[in-house]
Amino acid sequence: MRTENQIKSKINELSMQKKKMQTLLAALEENSPERASLLNQDARLDDMITMLEWVLFEPSGSYHM
Repeated sequence: MRTENQIKSKINELSMQKKKMQTLLAALEENSPERASLLNQDARLDDMITMLEWVLFEPSGSYHM
């Protein structure tokens, strides 16, 4: 099991990668062949950050009403 600090550090690392990815995307033309690949990587980074945030800030309440 990871510690809270390790999870926060990983979120920060992934956020920095996402920021760099967005800078690269902004520099590319709309029809650039690399754009699709970078968009996929950007979406994957979003998913990973979201999962780590969910682990860090576990939701409360019931899923079944």
